[in-house]
Amino acid sequence: MNTAIVHIDCATDSIPEVAEALASLEGVSEVYSVAGGVDLIAIVRVPRFDDIAEVIAGKISKTPGVINSETFVAFRAYSKHDLEDAFAIGLPDAD
Repeated sequence: MNTAIVHIDCATDSIPEVAEALASLEGVSEVYSVAGGVDLIAIVRVPRFDDIAEVIAGKISKTPGVINSETFVAFRAYSKHDLEDAFAIGLPDAD
């Protein structure tokens, strides 16, 4: 799976509507409304690397209300949850 994190600036008066529209796009797994330098952050997960461009340039950037975006392509994921699953051997917790 290929993952990209997309920072999105959108029309301030339509943040919820833009977020809903983005969340409905194929390839967009999550959309977060955030505080900070951008309005929304979208997580794009696609099977083929070339699909990232299709989702971002072909769908996200053409969504009404999206003003600008900046994309970060993930090379590797590090997660506490992933590590816990990787080291679990199926025994119940001691608690």
